[in-house]
Amino acid sequence: MNKTLSLVLFSFIFISSNTYAYKYGLGSCLDQDLDQPIWDAIEKKNIDGFIFLGDNVYGDHRSGELDKLKRAYAKQKNKIPLWLKKKKVLAIWDDHDYGKNDGGGDFNNKEGAQELFLDFWGIPKEDLRSEREGIYFEESQIIEGKTIQFIGLDTRYFRSKLMGKKNGYLPNTEPSATVLGENQWEWFDSVLENSKADVIIILSSIQILATNHPYEKWSNFTFDRAKLLARITKSATNKTVLAISGDRHRAGLYQKGNFVELTASALNKGASQNIETDPLLLGATYPQINFGILNIEPSKNRITLSINDKDGNELESKIIQL
Repeated sequence: MNKTLSLVLFSFIFISSNTYAYKYGLGSCLDQDLDQPIWDAIEKKNIDGFIFLGDNVYGDHRSGELDKLKRAYAKQKNKIPLWLKKKKVLAIWDDHDYGKNDGGGDFNNKEGAQELFLDFWGIPKEDLRSEREGIYFEESQIIEGKTIQFIGLDTRYFRSKLMGKKNGYLPNTEPSATVLGENQWEWFDSVLENSKADVIIILSSIQILATNHPYEKWSNFTFDRAKLLARITKSATNKTVLAISGDRHRAGLYQKGNFVELTASALNKGASQNIETDPLLLGATYPQINFGILNIEPSKNRITLSINDKDGNELESKIIQL
């Protein structure tokens, strides 16, 4: 894939074959035109890496043209703190850094948006994301003798059209309606089938478990969500599987059976203060500025997920036993 914008921000950091307990910061919804004081609190958590879960810039435009997205990346380049550029970084996108609000597979400029994404995050040319459509990926780390596999999904490039109106989307029950598309599903199935990991962490820009709210979510595509949950259930018979999501401008912890999802959003663009409920929600949702922490501690047989406010105060947490 040809590169059109030289905005490399992060070097691609390779992890040694075995590391000790590992802590990731988590977040989404980072507007380049707003202040970003939250990085001070995140730095004090002594994280080893950070996972960007989408809407990492706000560059979408009604016209579908990418000029605003290019400017957004150029501005964000100078706002990400220097200390973070030295950390391990994983990233997926959502609609605002995809280039079209609530956009899906019918977005005309998605190839150009992918080029901008790859350039900004410094994805190497030999990486499969530089050769194929979509920004989905997988990679593994060995942490205290346990293999931790990250699977980043692309919920934009192949997604079918939404049903209903904006902020009032309806479930699409057609079996052909999809979030991941045929090629990504084949890849995902293969990754799960061949996984030797002890822990799988799925990264999805939109929420997997939430069903009540009327915005974008996996449950807008009934067949694909059921398919995803079935795959997760099957994989979880011999390993731990969890998910991290963003998008919502509010944070929350959700659980279905043994499957836990943390939504970490937003880093500097909070939501309205309305109360939101869901059958699978643990505790409350948090619409204030926040970030998540993923603390992987195999020697203690646990992973801790937490939601933290802009000052670093823990709002809620969940321990997952390995």
